[in-house]
Amino acid sequence: MAGEMVLVVDDGQENRDFVVDYVLRPNGYRASVARDGQEGLEKALTESPDLILLDYQMPRMDGGEVMQALREKQCSIPVILMTFHGSEEVAVLVFRLGVRDYIRKPFSVDEMLEAIERALMETRLRRERDELTQRLLTSNRDMQRRIKELNALYSIGKSVTSLLNIRQLLTRIVDAAVYVTGADQGRLMMVHEGALYTRAVRLKNDAGARTVNERATSRAAYRVLSLGKTVMLNPNELAVAGEGEGESQAVLYTPLKVGSEIVGVLGVDNLDPTSTFTDHDGTLLGALGDYAAVAIQNARLYSQLEAAKDREKQQLRGGLEQCEGASEAPPALSKTGGLEPGGKRQVVSVLFADIRGYTAFSEQMPPEKVVECLNEYFTLACDIVAARGGTLDKFTGDAIMAFFNAPQPQPDHILRAVDAGLALQRAAAERSAKADPNAALTFGVGIAVGEAVVGNIGAKQWANYTAVGDTVDLAKRLQEQASPGQILIDERIARALGQRVRVEPLGTMRLKGRRTQANVYALKGLVVPRGQTARISPPQQEPQQN
Repeated sequence: MAGEMVLVVDDGQENRDFVVDYVLRPNGYRASVARDGQEGLEKALTESPDLILLDYQMPRMDGGEVMQALREKQCSIPVILMTFHGSEEVAVLVFRLGVRDYIRKPFSVDEMLEAIERALMETRLRRERDELTQRLLTSNRDMQRRIKELNALYSIGKSVTSLLNIRQLLTRIVDAAVYVTGADQGRLMMVHEGALYTRAVRLKNDAGARTVNERATSRAAYRVLSLGKTVMLNPNELAVAGEGEGESQAVLYTPLKVGSEIVGVLGVDNLDPTSTFTDHDGTLLGALGDYAAVAIQNARLYSQLEAAKDREKQQLRGGLEQCEGASEAPPALSKTGGLEPGGKRQVVSVLFADIRGYTAFSEQMPPEKVVECLNEYFTLACDIVAARGGTLDKFTGDAIMAFFNAPQPQPDHILRAVDAGLALQRAAAERSAKADPNAALTFGVGIAVGEAVVGNIGAKQWANYTAVGDTVDLAKRLQEQASPGQILIDERIARALGQRVRVEPLGTMRLKGRRTQANVYALKGLVVPRGQTARISPPQQEPQQN
């Protein structure tokens, strides 16, 4: 290997010139020279050469004194001693002081080159070791950062999907977007009658996001609305595209999708022209956008439910006031404010779906690929449940829970749940057929029907609209028992649907955490009468309010 710096310390110019002109430069080494021991010591400490060729007898400081000074300075540069004096006493002295090799004058070019190569071998190996160590440390730091980002994103996702207050939800999403991307500013825009309106914003000096209601003018945001995908523009791209964003020097926007519909745009920007966004930032913001879209949809549904309850209360109040002798409405109906914790018993169909092979997949794939794949499968599940009028309850790691027949009654809720499970497996199989074999995953699904407590469950300050009870636990345990690509149902579903489904009896099973065994069936498909279709249409809903 050539290119190393070699310091030649010798009081004889003829010897210095010989080493530099005939040994070092012809063989690709860089050279530095010193005329005595003192100058050699100074250059060794300031230039940090890779090797020192050191004469023994010199003015001001001899070779032994230079070695002693280097040793006191804890300088580990390898040294080859050059001298006419080859006595054992000199050799022992310099080797004790750390000389790597010893060459007697006069020497040939080949002799010196062999000595230089021997001395530099250790330096090269140490440098390679240091470089590999640094690369390993850098990789570990990068991996730890990515894991920290994923954990933060997962925690943020759980947080925003549990919020039902739309104002709190929108500001929380913007704060999360600024946090995960390290951006200066952030904003969330919602679609209303084909236009974008900013609903929450966080500017450079704001302590946190705040809600607003103003027409959005960002060209990049409207491009996202048109293309349906993430748009990232850094300073040069903004200038070339002629899409200046005010003071912003870099922008990153991602769509908020519910099914195939874009309901909004989430964006961040930087004011410093040196602070640009990366593809990794785009991946993180896109993942957050998927969580945000689900959370916004849940909050909208909750708002619609509250509005429907208020209308029912008003109708009931009017009916009571018309009754003879009715002086006032019952106290429970005059109460205002948010929904109190509590629920009611009703029959629901519960579906649990868990991604199979996720753990092994996440161990061997980059974090960005894991997030991308996980979001893709979750999006499939959300679209399928929403298309059949189901209520998406929660994400739990790599699993989802949904239920049917609440909050709105659905006489065919069992059929809707079964059809959702089958559609989920079909969609996963189609996706896996087109994907990288290493990223081909599937679902294990469990479906049960029965009575559960459905309502606003939790504390007064923090509650979720959910279902709890033995039916929910049974669906979860069936999902845990299901093989990849398999749907397990309980006996009540098989009896309720009868000839409308194709099933394979699996006999009784002892499910984890349950005292009694369950009669379990593997769902194979729906039996569609001639002229009909198995597709379940969602109930009609009122237009959503932005």
